[in-house]
Amino acid sequence: MGVAGCGKSSLGQRCALALGIPLLEGDDFHSEANVGKMRSGTPLSDDDRAAWLDTLAAQLQAHPQGVVLTCSALKQRYRDRLRAAAPGLRFVFLDLTQAQARERVAARSAHLFPVSLVASQFATLEDPSAEPGVLRLDATRALDALTNDVVRWVRGTAPVSSAEA
Repeated sequence: MGVAGCGKSSLGQRCALALGIPLLEGDDFHSEANVGKMRSGTPLSDDDRAAWLDTLAAQLQAHPQGVVLTCSALKQRYRDRLRAAAPGLRFVFLDLTQAQARERVAARSAHLFPVSLVASQFATLEDPSAEPGVLRLDATRALDALTNDVVRWVRGTAPVSSAEA
């Protein structure tokens, strides 16, 4: 989880493959209306995100064997909604600065999310670092290192603390 440009999709793909479980790309579950708003540079409201979160919660419940879900989950209440659907759900928070996110989003030519919305994501973001079941990682680290940290954390073979990441 994290703001646009933090690397959710890239890391999610790697982790799903390493863990041998399905990947669900959260953006694939947005309504056409939400996609249209984002493409036009209009930030999504809590109301816009409600049905999307319900859909993601249903997807989590449909995969009791485990799944990697990539989604922004910017507010604690969004994360709590997903936790209610899948007790024991954990979050990897990919942390980066607004300038880094803007640079990354600007480099993506075929994505539905324009650079103009990065600031609104940071305004909405409620840092989850103090919540249980959250691993905070520096999103600017190498993808291989991030993948290794997440896989070890999920498997419980070498816990990584937020301070170490």
